Amino acid sequence: MKHIVIVVMTLFTLGTLQASEGNKINFTEKTLDNGLHVILHQDNTTPIVVVSVMYHVGSKNEDPNRTGFAHFFEHLLFEGSENIKRGEFDKLTTSAGAFNNAYTSNDVTYYYELLPSNQLELGLYLESERMMHAKIEQIGVETQREVVKEEKRENYDNQPYGSFLIEVLRNAYTVHPYRWAPIGSLDHLNEASLEEFMAFYDQYYVPENATLVIAGDIDTKETIQLVHKYFDEIKGNNQPIPRPSAVEPPQTKEVRNVVYDNIQLPAVITAYHIPAQGTDDYYALEMLSTILSGGESSRLNKSIVDEQELAVATGAFSFSLEHPGLYIVYGIANLGTPIDTLEAALEAEFDKVKADLISEREFQKIRNQTENDFISGNSTLEGIANSLADYYTLFKNADLINTELEKYMAVTREDIRRVAQQYLVKENRVLLQYLPKTEDQ
Repeated sequence: MKHIVIVVMTLFTLGTLQASEGNKINFTEKTLDNGLHVILHQDNTTPIVVVSVMYHVGSKNEDPNRTGFAHFFEHLLFEGSENIKRGEFDKLTTSAGAFNNAYTSNDVTYYYELLPSNQLELGLYLESERMMHAKIEQIGVETQREVVKEEKRENYDNQPYGSFLIEVLRNAYTVHPYRWAPIGSLDHLNEASLEEFMAFYDQYYVPENATLVIAGDIDTKETIQLVHKYFDEIKGNNQPIPRPSAVEPPQTKEVRNVVYDNIQLPAVITAYHIPAQGTDDYYALEMLSTILSGGESSRLNKSIVDEQELAVATGAFSFSLEHPGLYIVYGIANLGTPIDTLEAALEAEFDKVKADLISEREFQKIRNQTENDFISGNSTLEGIANSLADYYTLFKNADLINTELEKYMAVTREDIRRVAQQYLVKENRVLLQYLPKTEDQ
């Protein structure tokens, strides 16, 4: 069976490259009577299909006293359903030569199956069962609590700098529910009752809060009939989906903290408040990230890592979110580099992009990089399915998969300098110094 999975993955990788050639990605949309939005993308290049569902629920939808629920459900809903026994979900996919996975963010939860196209109905069946008949019982809750505990130990507690997102969000937000990371609190999960988990499922795992995307070797008309077969009977709850209304107030003073961690090399991590994903300034900040850390020849790497040898690694990226997010810059100090020296070096690079327009040559380079990254991101069926789901869920505009690149290409050199001047200022940031723990800490 492993050989079947390998063949499926190979075909998936090799057979969905039409987007990399710049072709328009065609799709069909339909909303069922129960509110489920369906997007179909037909590509008969190879006998592969992706079935995915994105739920508009992430960590920002959680009760502050019950954080971690959205991520917990990402695990819990592989436990089984009224018609699928515990442990059978993965067995059904692997025995069909398929692959499944999921992720949770601050804003959404996403599930998908990558299947041979003759197993399309299996993917639809599994996702309809997840939406309609998920079995939330104590044994599953206890099992997944242990899984999440192990994940937290492995990825956060025992990973050098692993707590950085938790610490950044905790320090950057005061009222908005972005102030906790999706991993949430294990204490909250331990304290929660079975009834609370069931209520969360009933509230958010409903068709009107979901987008179903099917991409690959399908016949559109036949597939929509199958969608009706598997999803029409699922009832919506006909209640407004709760959305957080808190607005984070502007930060007017730098927040500085020291985090002691099981590390050998100190690090500087800064986070600046920025507008939401999809705004004009968001695209300019994305382009700025490419200038600062887009590859080995980027400014931070070339100056601070290669030339000054002050750091072993640097980076800058937009932590883009549905609501206003963060622009995160980090540097891990080289052996013997004082932390304040590294901080000053990072600040000097910010000052350069604030003071002077980037050259036309550098500008053209980052435009080329941006275009290549955008096209590469939609060069596989899984990438296409994820993008379509994301664009519709967050913006109600799936055609951004064809038009969003224009927003990047509309960014000017002046825009890049302006956003650097506007957002990369001390009073708008959180600065964390990560330092090695001593024996008595």
